[in-house]
Amino acid sequence: MRAVLSLLERGYLAAITLIGIAWIVNLPQFFGASFIAAEWIGLLLGIGIAAAFLRRPYSERAGAVEALLGFAAIACWLWMAFNYQDWIIDITGYTPEKYVPGIVGVVLMMEAMRKTAGLPITILVWVLIGYALLGHLVPPPFQADSIDAPSLVMYVYSDTNGVPGTVLTVIGTLVLAFIVLGRLMEITGAIKFFTDIALALMGHRRGGPAKVAVVASSIFGSINGTVIGNIMSTGIVTIPLMKRSGFKPQQAGAIEAVSSNGGQFAPPVMGATAFLIAEFLQVSYATVVLAALAPAVLYYVCLFLQVDAIAQRRGLEGLPRSELPSARAALKTGWVFLLPFVVLIYLLFWRGYDPAVSGLAAVATLFVLALLRQRHLLTREALGSLFVGAGANMLPLLMIGGGAGVVIGVMNITGLGFSLSLVLSQIGENAGLLVMLLLTGAISIVLGMGMPTTAIYVVLSVVLAPAIIEMDVSPIAAHLFIFYYGLLSFLTPPVAVASYVAAGLAGSGMWSTSWEGVKLGAAAYLLPFLWCYNEALVGEGSPLAVTYVVLTALIAAFLLGRGMQIFRFRSAKELGVGALLFAAALTVGGSTVWLGAESAASLGVAAGGAALLIGLRTFGALPGVRLAKA
Repeated sequence: MRAVLSLLERGYLAAITLIGIAWIVNLPQFFGASFIAAEWIGLLLGIGIAAAFLRRPYSERAGAVEALLGFAAIACWLWMAFNYQDWIIDITGYTPEKYVPGIVGVVLMMEAMRKTAGLPITILVWVLIGYALLGHLVPPPFQADSIDAPSLVMYVYSDTNGVPGTVLTVIGTLVLAFIVLGRLMEITGAIKFFTDIALALMGHRRGGPAKVAVVASSIFGSINGTVIGNIMSTGIVTIPLMKRSGFKPQQAGAIEAVSSNGGQFAPPVMGATAFLIAEFLQVSYATVVLAALAPAVLYYVCLFLQVDAIAQRRGLEGLPRSELPSARAALKTGWVFLLPFVVLIYLLFWRGYDPAVSGLAAVATLFVLALLRQRHLLTREALGSLFVGAGANMLPLLMIGGGAGVVIGVMNITGLGFSLSLVLSQIGENAGLLVMLLLTGAISIVLGMGMPTTAIYVVLSVVLAPAIIEMDVSPIAAHLFIFYYGLLSFLTPPVAVASYVAAGLAGSGMWSTSWEGVKLGAAAYLLPFLWCYNEALVGEGSPLAVTYVVLTALIAAFLLGRGMQIFRFRSAKELGVGALLFAAALTVGGSTVWLGAESAASLGVAAGGAALLIGLRTFGALPGVRLAKA
């Protein structure tokens, strides 16, 4: 029995991957079959729910109960898929043979989401379902129209504004393609290659292991799609090296957590959320990537400078060159991991191909090159690991996508999204944009606590982004604002999931690691405000305005990186210097706002900030400076 259920689980997981690939390459049409996206989604979601019950059983091992619940889920969602085209034109109303399977299917999906994606997102969706049924009893301005249960069930069960809608479609195609790419890279040794390259380039420098963590996590974190997965992949190498070279445990954990969290902001893949942003805004994928490029670079520049400042203050040297891998040797054997990126970027930006197709083309390129170079001959076990592993990585995303469909459906059918936007817009009109952004940022962090990346963005984009746009902030700037602040929940106490996981690897306290991470991630807390006031930072402006804001923000990043580390000292002089540098960072960074986006005077302010930093260093006013190779 156990062997049969284990085989069934693996079959479900592999089927998720294979069904997604078949849809991306349009395999049904090749055989003369035609399906609507919602029909394919029903099959994919049903299998995903069944796999979730077997993978997260109620007892130590899965049994008959989990298998039967999985069969019921597949039956309910296939029932929707088989009848979808008839229901579109059916005017006979919501009869029991329609909504009863819908109730069972949605309840099973919610339970599978609890098992795979966690309790916070599940509670939020259940609360919204309760609101949809009882919202007519809530006083204005959040009062909803009275909705009967069959209408609500059928809306979220079978309408494209509900579960079988945009979010699940994007996850089942675009996100799946890049999850398969990330999984193939893990199997073929890409993590080791990127880590070796980072070690060869940065390992011998001042605080080298920490700089390796910044570089390696930024590269791999953009692709693998999860903060926690990135920490567990690269952190098991970088955290021990950082501790060995002299970094305190909480510093090592925080550096890895902040580096891995930034991978979700970093192009070209941005943890797969870039595709959802593009879909929600109805803009090209390239537009989202270009908008996110400058903020991501500034984030990592500030982090890199803080890491360097810690190493400089404590006199930490790099690792001996004799212990480091050779960049030439790593490239000689690992160049196969670079060409798929070249193919991906070429197809996406120069040929304008669909991102899912481009992702699969990169998968095929890596697969063929790995075989030709015989770096990793994909055995039967490796192929099974590829398809089953990719399906396992898809499970929480599928459940989140289903839950997001419920959220969107409830927001639409009750008008709650409009009510929330109206209230927040009124706050913005009365108190100003700054107060509105502060409130939105705080709500984003709170709502994002404990949620996976994709869930954070989907929920916040529906609830909060419209209100920011109402304040004359561009849609791309508004969506990137809530995306950044939602992901900051991974670093911000009291939950700080990324810091918690990294602290476990580092053997440090969660609270000390979290607060260290907040300091290191300071740029991420400030940059979103800048681009909401000056959208040139996300590419919404003239070339001159973009140039000015990037240059001034870069100088501000240098000031901020040094200033945040000086705050660690306790003497009045040192705290004063830190406060001066922090104020200078805000002044320089915001100069294009208060002087004008195209004002050349902002460059003069930036020059003054640079002169301040150089002067403090020249006259020895920067504390803790020791000579060590940078």
